[in-house]
Order: sequence, then structure tokens, then C-alpha cells
Amino acid sequence: MKIVVPLKQTVDLVEELELNDEATDVEREYLTFKLNEWDEQALEEALLLKDAGVASVTVVGLEEEDIDQSLYSALAKGADEAVKLTGDFSAGVSSHRRAAILADYLQGAGYDAVLIGVQTPEDLDGQAGGILAGLLNVPHVSVAVGVEPLDAGLKVTQEFGAGVAHELAVTGPAVIGVQAARQAPRYVPISRIRAAMGEGGLSEVPAPEVDVPAGLTVRRMYAPESSSHAEMLSGGVDAVAARIVEIIRERGVLK
Repeated sequence: MKIVVPLKQTVDLVEELELNDEATDVEREYLTFKLNEWDEQALEEALLLKDAGVASVTVVGLEEEDIDQSLYSALAKGADEAVKLTGDFSAGVSSHRRAAILADYLQGAGYDAVLIGVQTPEDLDGQAGGILAGLLNVPHVSVAVGVEPLDAGLKVTQEFGAGVAHELAVTGPAVIGVQAARQAPRYVPISRIRAAMGEGGLSEVPAPEVDVPAGLTVRRMYAPESSSHAEMLSGGVDAVAARIVEIIRERGVLK
């Protein structure tokens, strides 16, 4: 069974974000990027299937900032193949365009199942898995918390509200949106990542040209307005304590 795991880079939210001149996106030039956390869960679930001896794992990513690091990390963790779809994606890629590019690639490369992160945090229409399944005309299962071997196919466990779980038998090509793997994503030391870089194994394929409009268009973004500010208290213990009591009274909490 050939499993393909698409990987996407997202903005590292520990960085201070600024809007671009048009206020339609964050300014990406000075940001750092990391692997989408849900894609990391999807990769771990695919590697668990490989560990069970039922699958090979191919990771594929668009040529985005720091994607090489994520692809080589996947190889170091145990993925069999890594593919970078090359092109200019510096301005960001909508989930609709990403899905169209992946669909074109998958139709030529072949696959038995696609395990993809259930969503991305930076796109209002960010569930690329459902869009991808529609373009490929294959079944789609989302919010998966377990993907296990089952006869000639897969058993997919979905998680719903109130702790309710649902199991599905999936046969034939399908796209599965993974919310959480059965175990925490495995750690790989930087030495193994560097070794993977030295060994190569990263293929580059030109990304196909697609003309797909975004499902939603961002007209304007606004930075959050500050409605209040912290008051720094100074002075002795008695003075600070008295000011705290005064603030509480001002708020109507203490009379």
C-alpha cells in the first residue's frame, strides 16, 4: 500500500506578526515557518502503518519556506520517499490551489491512500483534504484519530463530540484527514536529519500550473485593537496592596 502524506509549512505563531502593505495577509518576509501540526500527526499515523509492515510512505510538499527541513525530517523518521513540487509560492497558497496542485501530482504518481492534516491554521477555507478528495473523486474521511490495517484496506476511527467514536472500513483510494495520531509524533535528532540531507533522497518535480480561485477572498485584515492596558504597580508592600484594593473597588468587585 502506497501512502502519500502532503506536508505544509505554516507561520510559527511565536513570532510577532505584522500585516503587509495591502492588509490582506501577514508580512511573510521576516517570519519563520514550521510544519503544520496536523500534518505532523498525519505523518506519524502513516509511519505507524509502515511500522506494521503494510505500507510505504511518500511525503510531498510545495516549495515553501523551510520545506526542505520538514521533508528531510520525514525521511529521517522513516519515510521512504520525499518529493518537493517546485515553483514560486512565496506569497502563500490557498487550500483550493494547494489541493488542485496535489491532485494533479497524485493522478500521475499513483497512491492507495492520502493522509493529510485535518486543517491548517492560516486559511479560512483550510480543510484541503475535503477539497482534494473532491478533485480526485475518491472517498474522504475527516477528523480521524486512528488509521489501522484492516484486511485489504484500512480501519479509520473518527472522533466526534462528547467522546463518541465511529469506525469506518475504507477500501480503495481515499483521502483521510488526520486530527491526531495514535501516539505522539516521534522525535528525530538533528544528527539524523543532517544524515538524511547528506544521503539525498529528495526529488524535485515542477509543480503543475493550475488556475483555481480561492474559496474565500480576504479583503482586509485588522490588527486587534487594545481595549485596556496593564497597570504596573510600584512602591512598598502597603502601597501596592492599597492600590490593588482600590482597583478591585473600582471594578465593583469589592464594596
